[in-house]
Amino acid sequence: MDTEIGPGTGPAAPVGGWRTAVVREVEHPQPNAVRLVLDVPDRIAHLPGQHYIVRLRAEDGYTAQRSYSIASSPAQPGIELFVERLEDGEVSGFLADVVQVGDELEVRGPIGGWFVWRGDAPGLLVGGGTGVVPLVSMVRHARDVGRPDLLKVAVSARSLAELPYADELIAAGATVALSRTSDPSVMRAAGRLGPADLQPLVTGGPTAFVCGSTGFAEATSRLLIGAGVPSSAIRVERFGPTG
Repeated sequence: MDTEIGPGTGPAAPVGGWRTAVVREVEHPQPNAVRLVLDVPDRIAHLPGQHYIVRLRAEDGYTAQRSYSIASSPAQPGIELFVERLEDGEVSGFLADVVQVGDELEVRGPIGGWFVWRGDAPGLLVGGGTGVVPLVSMVRHARDVGRPDLLKVAVSARSLAELPYADELIAAGATVALSRTSDPSVMRAAGRLGPADLQPLVTGGPTAFVCGSTGFAEATSRLLIGAGVPSSAIRVERFGPTG
């Protein structure tokens, strides 16, 4: 998940300020995306669902910064980010096309206290497209602490090739809805997430974590309320087409 923060602006970050991270891994799992693993000095342990700000600085002093959800679990040694290259995205384009192993990036985080799962209570995770990224952190944390039973997962994308971490999510037992094309790896006909997908997942009074575009988040929240999840138990992260 990524959101735009204009030059020189941004949400409050934790004490500790900006740090210089070193890029340790660069992978392009999709033609329009990059997976980065950063070594952040004196890193503050994050909670699944939090994010980092990445800031780029030009020689003339101009800066641009964006927020990116963390995909790694707290137990992993580096901070893993999944960045989708967006049209005219000055930060996402640089990260996806230019950054190499050994490069340095200014980062600040972890940030966020509402959309976090601490690993000690039932959770229902629902993500659309790159909105699955913070949910992957939650799934990995559940595995690390030996409580995958606490989480139920439903995710959506246009096709399996466009779903970040598809294999990992399927292995975790996620319900996968592909809106445009079916796939033999997914035991479900093509179509959007619907009541039949979510109703079996709401038992046990879980907190629901919904992440995706504004349209996806609003539609999913309505489905969850219709399935009996109280609005007070639904936590939402939205993002738009910025980069």
